[in-house]
Amino acid sequence: MKKKHFLFIVCTLLFVFNTNAQRTFFQKSDTLNNSRLKGVYLTEATLATVTLVGLHQLWYADFPKSKFHFNNDNKDWLQMDKMGHMMTSYYIGKLGMSSLDWAGSSKKQQLVYGATLGFAFLTAVEVFDGYSKEWGASPGDILANAAGTGLLVGQELLWNEQRIKLKYSFHRTSFAAQRPNTLGSNFSEELLKDYNGQTYWLSANIWSFHKKSNFPKWLNIAIGFGAQGMLYSQNKNQELSLPTPYRQFYAGLDVDLTKIKTKSKFLKALFNTINFIKIPAPAIEFTSKGKIKTHLLYF
Repeated sequence: MKKKHFLFIVCTLLFVFNTNAQRTFFQKSDTLNNSRLKGVYLTEATLATVTLVGLHQLWYADFPKSKFHFNNDNKDWLQMDKMGHMMTSYYIGKLGMSSLDWAGSSKKQQLVYGATLGFAFLTAVEVFDGYSKEWGASPGDILANAAGTGLLVGQELLWNEQRIKLKYSFHRTSFAAQRPNTLGSNFSEELLKDYNGQTYWLSANIWSFHKKSNFPKWLNIAIGFGAQGMLYSQNKNQELSLPTPYRQFYAGLDVDLTKIKTKSKFLKALFNTINFIKIPAPAIEFTSKGKIKTHLLYF
């Protein structure tokens, strides 16, 4: 759960980058600009180093060390934490690609050195976990990091665009109040910690797959994944004889904000930045308990 805040750091950087990109000085270079490229690499290296050192000192230093080891936590939290890893890896890689594109790098360089940034960074965090007696490196986390990078790279190779995007939505639940230290004691903490209120989506743009159709360019269809009843990890829930958590699957509509026409440079930057958020819309819910629900507006 400690790594979920990375995505929101990335989104802040994306907003700054997208806003600056609207200004003449920051317009994308049509050819390779070596001074920009050096600046991108230096900035990425500095941010990664500062973040990793800070994370080590503020978090890992408080826990006992051990020999490097793995810990299979795939059953914990019904894989919701893995979805967070996948999404974070995807968007850090997307930021890496955008930065190199701004510097005028070739698509090959963007894919090799930019899109893989998320996987490389999160793998470094897994190394910290591996040397911590409290956790251990998670094979599931590493696989999820690779999946996020794979989704990004695969679409660029196949379509030269991101037709299917990972998105996030959230609604408050009653579970956080029962374990505020773990699931969050206020709204901002719950956004990051309460897996019960989080839903992760694959949102596909209809027009991108049928560009000669009359579908609105901004209309998406989305499938979502969530879970309920998680006060503790799976094993702890069973030990305490709590109700068995269950998975939720969704199908609904969404909006690709980047395809909404606007002349406002600020709005373009804003839409590019917050497009990771799933827009509330009608949805159908299917649960692993065999129940079906309809939602007029699902958050």
